[in-house]
Amino acid sequence: MNFVTLQFKTTNDFNWNLDYAETLIAKAPLNSFILAPELALNAYAYNRMDDAVAITAKAIDVFKKLSYNKTIAITMTTKQESQFFNTLHIFYKGKIVHTQSKIQLFVLNDEKAHFTQGNLEDMKVIDLDGFKVGALICFELRFISYWQQLQGADLIIVPAMWGKQRKDNYETLTKALAVANQCYVLASCSSNDDMARGSGIITPFGEEYRDDKKELISRLVDLQEITKMRKYLDVGIK
Repeated sequence: MNFVTLQFKTTNDFNWNLDYAETLIAKAPLNSFILAPELALNAYAYNRMDDAVAITAKAIDVFKKLSYNKTIAITMTTKQESQFFNTLHIFYKGKIVHTQSKIQLFVLNDEKAHFTQGNLEDMKVIDLDGFKVGALICFELRFISYWQQLQGADLIIVPAMWGKQRKDNYETLTKALAVANQCYVLASCSSNDDMARGSGIITPFGEEYRDDKKELISRLVDLQEITKMRKYLDVGIK
C-alpha cells in the first residue's frame, strides 16, 4: 500500500487552501492512503467559524469525488446546532466512511473556548475492507490510554497543527506510537511558520521517513511488516 502525508501551509484564503489540497492529492499515486494536516483548509479561524463550516461543505463534495481511487483523511470544522467541532473525515470509495471529533481540545490556543469536544466512543479502529485504521487528532497523541484504545490498528493517523517549539515531542511520540502499537503511523503537521512540520511515515519497527522540505511525502509500504512484528515480538497485539 502507498501512504502519503501532506505538509503544506494554510493561508487566509480558504478556497485557495482547498484548491491546493486538491492539487496535492491529485499528485498522489492511485490507491494511496492520504492524510492532510489538522484543519488544513482554514486553521483555527475563530473569527471566521461560519466561513470554515462553508468550506467544509464544499470540500466534502470535492473529496468524495477524489476518493474513488484514493483514501483521504482530513479534519475540518463542522457545526451541529450552535456548537462547532474539529472533525476528522475519512473518505473511501466516494463516501464518508468515518467521522470523529477531537476529544482532547488544546488549552494553549483557546480551542476549548470555541470547539465542543467529541465523543470517546467515536475514537475506534475502523475496517476498510480488511485494512484497520485508527486516528488521534493532534493533542490526543499525548494520552497513552488512547494508544491502548487503538491497539490492533494496521495504521494510526495523526493530523496535527503542532507548535514548532514542541517539534521533538511530535516526532518522538509518533515514533513511539508506531513501536508500541506495532503498526504504521502516518503523521501530518502544518508547515506554517509557527508549526513543527515533522510529517512522515513511521514503520512498526520505528523506521522514520520524514522530510520537512516536502509538501507531499510518499512511500510504498509492506503491510506484512505488521504481522512480522506482532508474531516475533509478541506483546499481545492481534
